[in-house]
Amino acid sequence: MSVISSARSRATAAAPTRPANLPSLTGLRFFAALLVFFFHASLTDSPIPPNAPINPFAHDGVAEVFTTAFSKAGYMGVSFFFVLSGFVLAWASRPGERLTSFYRRRVCKIFPNHLVVFAASMLLFAGAAVTSVGHWLPNMLLLHTFFPQPAINLSVNPPSWSLGSEFLFYLLFPLLIVLIRKIRENRLWLWSGLMIAGMVGVQLVTRFLIPDTPKSAITPISDMQFWFGYLFPPTRVFEFALGIMLARIVLAGRWPRRIGIGVSVVLSAIGYAAALVAPFEYGFVVATIIPVAALICSVATADVQGRETWLRSRPMVWLGEVSFGFYLVQGVTIFYLRSLLGEATYSIPVAILVVIGFFAASLLGGWLLYRFVETPAMRHLSRSRKRPAAPVAIPSPAPATHDTLVEQSSAPTRS
Repeated sequence: MSVISSARSRATAAAPTRPANLPSLTGLRFFAALLVFFFHASLTDSPIPPNAPINPFAHDGVAEVFTTAFSKAGYMGVSFFFVLSGFVLAWASRPGERLTSFYRRRVCKIFPNHLVVFAASMLLFAGAAVTSVGHWLPNMLLLHTFFPQPAINLSVNPPSWSLGSEFLFYLLFPLLIVLIRKIRENRLWLWSGLMIAGMVGVQLVTRFLIPDTPKSAITPISDMQFWFGYLFPPTRVFEFALGIMLARIVLAGRWPRRIGIGVSVVLSAIGYAAALVAPFEYGFVVATIIPVAALICSVATADVQGRETWLRSRPMVWLGEVSFGFYLVQGVTIFYLRSLLGEATYSIPVAILVVIGFFAASLLGGWLLYRFVETPAMRHLSRSRKRPAAPVAIPSPAPATHDTLVEQSSAPTRS
């Protein structure tokens, strides 16, 4: 009996009550949103008809550099968010949690912000352009990216397309986490590689099997290729599943020490450069997925080890917290304000001020969403108002393996 008690004591002592908080990873989220902002601010063709230029620089050379430099930034930023979503949900998951509780929190996380920005978009510009209920209703319900027609999948608030993928991720997570928890630790890297292979496969299908006509108004490929390779939610599940596996890798202490934040930043620069020169479809995900994974894991590892990083400073954590709202409003802000300016372009100093104005307005809108929509919704709607049931005594657990301890850990990290 004493031997069993001793074993249980050692297992309990070895088991963390919950994984570490990840403030540096929260701060890093803002830079992903910032990549999307600069991508939209540098566009030569707006996704909103009549697809007028957004880039405000009059100097042709500067305008071209601005557009080229950020031409893959939005794709990398979105891929980062998809991988991070799986990582954070797995990090914070609690075995035995009720499905209704999980889905309630996820719905409260995305729908209030989405519906507010949806309404603002309809009032500001989309209402005049989107006259068919078949165009705007799928967007409101976050089903729009299951339709291949650009008039539907990029309707109302174009950046909201990514929420269609996130919504699918949330629906699949309870199943995926159960399956991924069954993977032995020594096979997590193999399965992670298979997820990356799946991403490559999606783009091979996009390039060689999906019709390449008619050409898209805003990309060098066809509308159908852009939809399948970038917008279609099932093709993005590989990134989300990879994030779940990466969380297990970090929790298990299997992330290589040599790949720290500095190395990950260098890899990100190399991956981004590769995206600039690779065939267009491979710039969506494939060229940057390994750097994105390395960056997330190295920053999370720094937090787990308690190392100080400037990303965990109070201003950066605040920016990370408002990043979801910032991401949702930056498209509407840029597209609408640019439409008020017409097709005018400006000298370099004035154009820089225009971009700064776009940023300030987007950041303000993001904070307003976070402060007055997202936070109250999560506080008042994400939990059941039913009186909790009386606690049930739980038998003392058997000695736990490391895998069991990983599965039972949880953290209040936001996604």
